[in-house]
Amino acid sequence: MEPIDESNRGIEQESLSAPIAEPGVPKPALIAPVWHTVLLIFGILAVSFVGVYRHPGGQGVVMTNRLRTYGVTAGLELVLLGWVAFGMRLRGVPLRSLLGKVSSDFRSIALDAGIAILFWMGSLMALATIAVMWISIEAAITHRPIPIRTDHNGKTIAADPSQEKAARAVVQLAPTNGKEIACWLLLCALVGVAEELVFRGYLQQQFTAWARGAATAGVVFSAMMFGLAHGYEGVRAMFLLAVFGSLFSLLALFRRSLRAGIFAHSWHDAFVGLMVAFLHSRHIL
Repeated sequence: MEPIDESNRGIEQESLSAPIAEPGVPKPALIAPVWHTVLLIFGILAVSFVGVYRHPGGQGVVMTNRLRTYGVTAGLELVLLGWVAFGMRLRGVPLRSLLGKVSSDFRSIALDAGIAILFWMGSLMALATIAVMWISIEAAITHRPIPIRTDHNGKTIAADPSQEKAARAVVQLAPTNGKEIACWLLLCALVGVAEELVFRGYLQQQFTAWARGAATAGVVFSAMMFGLAHGYEGVRAMFLLAVFGSLFSLLALFRRSLRAGIFAHSWHDAFVGLMVAFLHSRHIL
């Protein structure tokens, strides 16, 4: 019989008693410094606050040059995008990484486009339902009937001040001629890319990392910021846009990329502007 090596037996007992290391799920890392994100948040809130008083939807403000307004809006979007790219560069993270897993083949692009259309139609139905519920609950709480008025044709329509403010803002932004339509479509494409990268890309990932990997926090807080960024449209519109933003966040998580959301976002803005322009030209709005 061979003698027992006590040193080896001790090592074997130690290895058997040691807990088995489970493969841990890596927590998402910050893609930019904290101070950079805080400044971005304050910047978005400041622009929204100023927009409440300076946006064409405000009382007594008349739009004199839509093209200049489009240009200013495009400039602000590029500044936001540039700031995000700067902060990510400080951490050595490429801006393109925010897009997620995207393929350049036609089939993948067509799939994202189809999903974007279905998502857009479903989202509008959900938002319409929520808007009706908001009006009903508001009327029940205030013990007042839903306010109504009649247009110049005698048709009864809603006369909610918040809704009218949002509608007035959209009407005054809507294009009225060929040049404005072309610039509007280009602006919508830029806004769709920039805002999805900023809100569903950068902010959602940052908030998720701050919450130690909790995707729910990323969805909720990025959606809140998206709603707060549209202060000029009124409280109800901000709430609905926050819900809209959360749906975009869920779409990004489902597709693992931002491309479908970019398609839906750009299409939504373009469609709303062109539809409002058409209705306004027919003196319906």
